[in-house]
Amino acid sequence: MKNVPLADVDHVDRAVLPIGTDYPPGHVLDWHEHRRAQFLYGATGVMVVDTAEGTWTVPPERAVLIPPTTRHRVRMLGVSTRSLYVEPHAVPWWPAGCTVVDVPPLLRELLVAAVEFEADYSLSGREGSIAALLLHEIAERAPLPFHVGIPASADLARLCREYLAAPDADATNAVWAARTAMSERAFTRRFRAETGDSPAVWRGRARLLAAVPLLRTESVSEVGGRIGYASPAAFTAAFTRAFGMPPSRFSASRRDSGRR
Repeated sequence: MKNVPLADVDHVDRAVLPIGTDYPPGHVLDWHEHRRAQFLYGATGVMVVDTAEGTWTVPPERAVLIPPTTRHRVRMLGVSTRSLYVEPHAVPWWPAGCTVVDVPPLLRELLVAAVEFEADYSLSGREGSIAALLLHEIAERAPLPFHVGIPASADLARLCREYLAAPDADATNAVWAARTAMSERAFTRRFRAETGDSPAVWRGRARLLAAVPLLRTESVSEVGGRIGYASPAAFTAAFTRAFGMPPSRFSASRRDSGRR
């Protein structure tokens, strides 16, 4: 199925409903939730998924697992998706929180095939086998670290979401503490208690996540400069430490790859 609203087919008696959807650039799926679990794969572009607990940046050709009844928002940046909507009873192993995962070639081809199914596809033969194999392949995926947590407190959450929207390399703990009318020490202690990271570490990771969408249209050098790194080498080293792969992997043109 392609470009079909889930609500039109959610009643169909199938554990797995594959739907492919094309979105205009910059489209936002505002806050919503699904009764089913969702495997959301971006065949093209970058997705940014928000929940009350955190933000997940989904690079090209990766996917995010969204638990059932999780309220979330998705920003689509040049994205064509291949989604699976899965009955919760069929995936007791599904993660309790959103999780970004890699999509290897076999899983990608299974998704491409599955979105051609009708809603009431046959459970016997090829179509049923593909649906079953999809769940086996997803269960084997390991999480990728494209995520920052959001504090539960409204004032800290507001600081973090504003920073994610416009990362500022010059922001300091002192400035953030002043905005919450706290001492710097008390602010840092409270922030760490709610996120597990110091504010400085959190901001550094948020800046690197913000780089992923920029790499679709800009070079590694340009993106590193925009988010406050003194050199492409420093940006590449920090990005690779955080995510286990260099930023050139996500550059659409890979203009910098010949210089490495």
